[in-house]
Amino acid sequence: MLNDKRVRQMVRRVVYRTLGLSQEPSPSASRSIVTEADVQAIPPGGELPVPQGALVTPLARQVAMDRRITLTSTASQQSPAKVTVWGSGTPQGSGQLIAVGADHGGYALKQELSGYLGDMGYRIQDCGTGSTESVDYPDFAVAVAQLVAGGRAWRGIMIDGAGIGSCMVANKIPGVRAAMCYDQATAVNSREHNDANVLTLGAGLIGSGLARQIVRAWLETGFGGGRHSRRVNKILDIDRRYRRVA
Repeated sequence: MLNDKRVRQMVRRVVYRTLGLSQEPSPSASRSIVTEADVQAIPPGGELPVPQGALVTPLARQVAMDRRITLTSTASQQSPAKVTVWGSGTPQGSGQLIAVGADHGGYALKQELSGYLGDMGYRIQDCGTGSTESVDYPDFAVAVAQLVAGGRAWRGIMIDGAGIGSCMVANKIPGVRAAMCYDQATAVNSREHNDANVLTLGAGLIGSGLARQIVRAWLETGFGGGRHSRRVNKILDIDRRYRRVA
């Protein structure tokens, strides 16, 4: 039977192969990858400097979130950039407005998350639906997306059975970058790399506990900037180009 250490070693080897690395870097070698072992060595609530260009494994990011550890880039000593930061976004009690919507399949989770967001200090704009009676998710996804695109809401969260359809609808609205997330890693990535402003969730795929974790990570992760800014700007250019064509 495999023990936990053995499983972690196997996962690391898969990650290295995926990243194109032939073997784990030796301690004397230049640090090109940050693993969960590096994060585990930092006290909870601490900070881990990440060398410029280093790769952070998904498991390392997950451990950092669980232990509330801040990963900071050492690219600039004068102004270190946040890489993956728990709590780097809008603080609790900020009063920022979040547009929340759901179809009948996501109604119960919407109600629960609305209360959770209120407890965190956010204001809620409920775009419906108001019951478990069957409705069409595009009607509510577009309402959430329009509030965000128009600047009337800081962020948007839309919930349906799988989260996929609502993501498609929201991304039809110019100015919206919607992401369907199913764990904390995808939530962090969508914010850090893509500056997502609408989150879609599949109530039939995740439980309420995981949904809370995803929402919190998504709201509190800042945009990474740097090379990601260039890529997001290309998304915006495509958005403007096809908006003119339409």
